[in-house]
Amino acid sequence: MDMGLGGKVAVITGGSIGIGLAVAKGLAAEGAHIFLVARDAARLEAARADVAASAKVRVAALACDVATAEGCAAAVAAVEKEFGGADILLNNAGTGSNETIMEAPDSKWQYYWDLHVMAATRLARGLVPSMKARGGGVILNNASICAAQPLWYEPIYNVTKAALVMLSKTMATEFIKDNIRVNAINPGFVLTPDWIKTAKQLTADSGGDWKGYIDNLAKENAPIARFASPEEIADFFVFLCSARASYSVGSTYFVDGGMLKTV
Repeated sequence: MDMGLGGKVAVITGGSIGIGLAVAKGLAAEGAHIFLVARDAARLEAARADVAASAKVRVAALACDVATAEGCAAAVAAVEKEFGGADILLNNAGTGSNETIMEAPDSKWQYYWDLHVMAATRLARGLVPSMKARGGGVILNNASICAAQPLWYEPIYNVTKAALVMLSKTMATEFIKDNIRVNAINPGFVLTPDWIKTAKQLTADSGGDWKGYIDNLAKENAPIARFASPEEIADFFVFLCSARASYSVGSTYFVDGGMLKTV
């Protein structure tokens, strides 16, 4: 199936690992040029080289922190310099949290708001003009099933991801007049390094069997009884970026192995 992505420019935050890296490879395989953004410079360069080796496309990268206004501005400027703008923006940068409402300080709430909500806002604000000039584009916001079905131990993550879903809806309404489609994706359990980190934290005081914790969590919560691979999730992202999803506007898609317990 021709996805119509050849020659497109895709900007992917959190692109050095996990879902972001898997989507980068998926888009590159379809002929899209890639601009990766992440904080860890060494890991980012390894990811850039990995994607470049996987397909004959241009792959560039910038190490910066999109949780800051300065980081977002630097990313937008670098994309403009390298590619003259973007056709696709995947707001994927994010991380799980682990706290209680009673104990979490204001600074932690602010950090996650900046990372999950303001980064998407600032990057869209910076890149939408070039998308409009290029005839349209796609923005995908990687939220979480926790936006609708929260996990008890990460209230800040739950709240900020729910806000990201609402941001996606309002972006979609505003941007579609310029032929820019915006959607959100709510993945369920995906075996990313971030999930492994969280599992290790939660089992540190009980023997450290993080693999057993992961297996049990999937069996208890998802009818499919396993975590997804990043590549399984990436395939859906790539489809939503493509012309094949031309009527998908302002929706939130659950890719969760049946985990969501409501209709």
